[in-house]
Amino acid sequence: MKLLKPIAFAAMLLAAALAQADINVGVTVSATGPAASLGIPEKNTIALMPKTIGGQKVNYIVLDDASDTTAAVNNTRKLISENKVDVILGSTTTPNSLAMIDVAAESQTPMISMAASARIIEPMDAKKRWVFKTPQNDIMMSLAIAEHMASSGVKTVGFVGFSDAYGEGWFQEFSKAADLKKIKIVANERYSRTDTSVTGQTLKLMSAKPDAVLVAGSGTPAALPQKSLKERGYTGKVYQTHGVANADFLRVGGKDVEGTLLPAGPVLVAEQLPAGNPVKKSALAYVAAYEAANGKGSVSTFGAHAWDTGLLMAAAVPVALKKAQPGTPEFRAALRDALEQVKELPGAHGVFNMTANDHLGLDQRARVMVKIENGAWKYIPPAN
Repeated sequence: MKLLKPIAFAAMLLAAALAQADINVGVTVSATGPAASLGIPEKNTIALMPKTIGGQKVNYIVLDDASDTTAAVNNTRKLISENKVDVILGSTTTPNSLAMIDVAAESQTPMISMAASARIIEPMDAKKRWVFKTPQNDIMMSLAIAEHMASSGVKTVGFVGFSDAYGEGWFQEFSKAADLKKIKIVANERYSRTDTSVTGQTLKLMSAKPDAVLVAGSGTPAALPQKSLKERGYTGKVYQTHGVANADFLRVGGKDVEGTLLPAGPVLVAEQLPAGNPVKKSALAYVAAYEAANGKGSVSTFGAHAWDTGLLMAAAVPVALKKAQPGTPEFRAALRDALEQVKELPGAHGVFNMTANDHLGLDQRARVMVKIENGAWKYIPPAN
């Protein structure tokens, strides 16, 4: 009996220590390289996330993958094997996020991506059940573009996009949306994120004489085709994806991107939203937090995708803590399950309702149409 008391006491101490275990969050973002204009605001946003959730201390280990797929995979492996993280946030781009899935699934570590392509979470399978994401799916934004094109009398469109998973994903989804609206795609061109000239692609686009051009790029490299079209006198409508919704695109594009039309998350024009918009309050909360730390006008939609990963964690962690303690496989599994059960969570970009088959959980409340006017974003009210 005397021996049992010290053992029982030691067990109590161990249990108490485990109860105080920190939650380790691994983050990989593209803070340098071609996607830096997306990754930097994401990195800045991580610094604004809560330092405690559910009474547990939260540690954020942030690494830069330099917009490189191999680096993103290496970062993920390091965060899991060396830092023993409970969840992975990232990466910034679709190619990087797709490459990370195998590592996350193999270690059974939940991952919340900040990249857009639906292929990150679809089709659902044994690997992707560990993966969630916060940006709107391409098809949701493609439909917004196609609907606006149709209402504006556009019959033909030229497509130019990145020569990677982002561009391919957008072409596939926009093709479906265009077909629904009886819009014909008359040109399909691609370019690299690191290209410095798209003269050949521009000439082919213009020779097809489309009513409008859709540029499927992200960050500052998406300005290149539009500047090239402007230089050669193209006068049709130009649409971009939500991948350009930041101040750096406006700065690099300058007057050449005036009049650009694009779908975006409501946070981009939060102050212009009608009072009854269900996302306005939560979007303004992020804008206030980010601009208080980084200056007036510094907010971007990409940082907001990171913010929403934090909101999802804050909702799921307390639920997971009821089942297991951080630093264990049981906690990672419980956190995955809890993320899947998040319901009616207002974020900066929309209202999240996750299910076993939908690891995004956003609906049409997560998109608005925007125009670049006088070097700023202007909200376009939906047509009645």
